[in-house]
Formats: sequence, C-alpha cells, structure tokens
Amino acid sequence: MNKLPPKRKKITSASTSESKPLDDQDLENISVEENPATATINVTAAEISELTEQEQRDRLQLERRVERAFFEAGKALAELRDRRLYRSTHSTFEEYCKDRFGFERRHPYRLIEAAGVVDNLIKMCPNWTQIEDDPATVHSDQVQILPTSEGQVRPMTKLEPQQQQEVWQQAVELAGGKVPTGRIVKDVVQRIMERTQVPNTYQIGEVCQILAKDNPELRGKGGCWAIVSAVNEFSCTVRVWDGEYTVGLQHLKSFNYLPQECEQMQSLSDRINWVYSNSLEETVKSLLQALGKLNRPYLTAVEEKLLTLLESEYGRIP
Repeated sequence: MNKLPPKRKKITSASTSESKPLDDQDLENISVEENPATATINVTAAEISELTEQEQRDRLQLERRVERAFFEAGKALAELRDRRLYRSTHSTFEEYCKDRFGFERRHPYRLIEAAGVVDNLIKMCPNWTQIEDDPATVHSDQVQILPTSEGQVRPMTKLEPQQQQEVWQQAVELAGGKVPTGRIVKDVVQRIMERTQVPNTYQIGEVCQILAKDNPELRGKGGCWAIVSAVNEFSCTVRVWDGEYTVGLQHLKSFNYLPQECEQMQSLSDRINWVYSNSLEETVKSLLQALGKLNRPYLTAVEEKLLTLLESEYGRIP
C-alpha cells in the first residue's frame, strides 16, 4: 500500500524578531491550495468628521480670499500708482512693478483694469453687503458669482460698465450657473461687439482728446489730450499727462493734427510725464494737468519757460 505524500507546510507570517525573507525553498513549499486572491486584508477605516458650521464659514471665507487675490492685487496697485508711493525708490510705476513684483509692463495695468470690472460687477447685486471686508458675503443666502482670475475679466475691460454686466450675466448662464471660463466670456463679448462694431482707424502716435461722458473710470480725464501708444480692436492705449490708460473708441476724438504736430505733442508728452514722475508738489501737478488739457499742438512762451524751469529744478536739464 502506497504511503500518502507528506503534507506540505504552509507559510505563515510572523511578527517576531526572528522573521526573515522567504527563500526559494520556502516559495516551493507554499501550498497551491492557498489562493492569494481569497486572502482577507483587514483595513482600518479612518473616520472623517463633518465640518462644523464655523469651519464651513472659515472655508468659504478662505476660498473667497484665494479667488479674489487678483482683485485685491489690482486695487492695491491702483492705490500705489495713484498715490505714487513708489516715488522714493523708482521714477516710474512700470519700473517699480518690475523690480518689486517681477511684473512686465502691461501686467499691473491689466490687474488694475480687472479690479475695476469686478467692482462694477459687484454693483449688479442689489442686496450686496460687504461683511468683514469679504465681498463674497451677501445679506441673504445668495452668493454672487464673481470672477476668480484676471483672464476671465480681460475680455470685458474694453466694454462700458453696463455691457460688462450684460456679458457676465450671459457668461454665467452659459456656464450653467458656475464661474465661466475666459473663453466663454470672450465669446459673449465678441457677439455683443459685433452688434455695434466700429472699425478702429486710430494710429500709433496720433493725438486724441478724451471724452469722459458717463465713464467713471475716466473721471478727471475729460478734455485731456492723449498720445495713442497701442491700437486695440475696440479701444486704444493712450498716454496722458499722468500715465497710461486704455480708452474705448467712443471716448476718443482725434485732433487731426499734422504728422509734425503729432511729433511735437509726443515730445511734450515725454517732458510732462518725466516731470510728473519726479514731482512731489500738488502745485506742480496742477500745472501739469493744465498743460495736459491744451487744445493746441504747442506751448506759449510762458508755458515753455515754466516747463523748462521744472525740468531744470528736478534735474533733467543741467
């Protein structure tokens, strides 16, 4: 009578200090009857606690702070520019932004323009109430949907305030009640602009007059002459006595100066901007503002003497 083969040993894991890795002989002794697929693995589930009401409020507030970071940056940059708080270290706002924040020339202006658009969109909600400096908090349970990046706002910066609100409402609807992408906003802007499209015939170096009309962003700039520095699809970037602005075509009127007269005004603009960037006195600013509203392409003898005196005072003329 044949003897039964000896029963194969099963390998069991040990937690003692004598445990060692399996060698080839041990692997051969593993019973084929033990299927690894049927092995039971015990996993301890970590209990995840629900957020408290206070934690939910904290989360919402922190999320809003992240979302509106570009908005806060634009507001801060606008104040730095308007109050000229860079003047102790830099002669121009552009140089300051590049050295301090690493911004290229147009980026700080984009953030400033974007902040202006968000300010305008906030006005759409009649029940809007700022609580603890959080513009994402409203008086009721409704939370207004606002842009979360400068790219979503950029296509609207060339529009009138009412058009900006119209575009944003349509874009939010197309996004299913969520924050729309920059592409959605751009498509809506394009459709609206096609309804009233006006060809941009301005040229770089052309001298225009700013027509402020009812645009609050141009307050104080009405009647100023400006040099076109960039021609956009529905607007122009212009340089006036105290800086650079992007102005819609409906707010510009050409002086139709001759090429030589435009060159004279460009030279005058450079001189005024230089004095403005180096001046600290309000009386000087008032004089520069008056020169920035001239409706002729030249200075009188007295005006020329005054501007030359200021240039000499601040070191441009030795």
